[in-house]
Amino acid sequence: MLLAHTVAVLHATAVLFMLAGALVAVRRPRLVLLHAPVALAILAVNLAGADCPLTDLELALREHAGAPAYEGGFLGHYVFAPLGLDVRAAGVQLGVYAVALVLNAVGYGLLVHTMSATRRSARGPGRRRRAPRRRTPARPAAARPAGPRTSSRTSALARR
Repeated sequence: MLLAHTVAVLHATAVLFMLAGALVAVRRPRLVLLHAPVALAILAVNLAGADCPLTDLELALREHAGAPAYEGGFLGHYVFAPLGLDVRAAGVQLGVYAVALVLNAVGYGLLVHTMSATRRSARGPGRRRRAPRRRTPARPAAARPAGPRTSSRTSALARR
């Protein structure tokens, strides 16, 4: 039974990581390398309507230990049944997907914003990336005005 409980804790950790991993990745950006595959795998299992492998493992371990199996999947048994909600109801399913989508969208949005702000600050304060300078071709000697080079301001002062 201890193994079944261990799998249940691992399952709860995976669900929480799927929900909040993108928000944690704002502080630890490398975590995205783990979060994105986990979130996509959980999403694929849910959208396919397949049984979660962790739920199947937990139920098999419970039966092997002599404990009764439960109905309704992991979230249905541990989260929604105590609240009196049916996990198969359309509203509950919509709520689950909405919460997951919003948390991940906010997390990844903040992550992109943070990464772009970090890149901007790496260039230095107040400095923007400049476009390469366009060089004008040198004028041939015949096109240059003859005489000493003076600015218009210098010429005006010399006339006084």
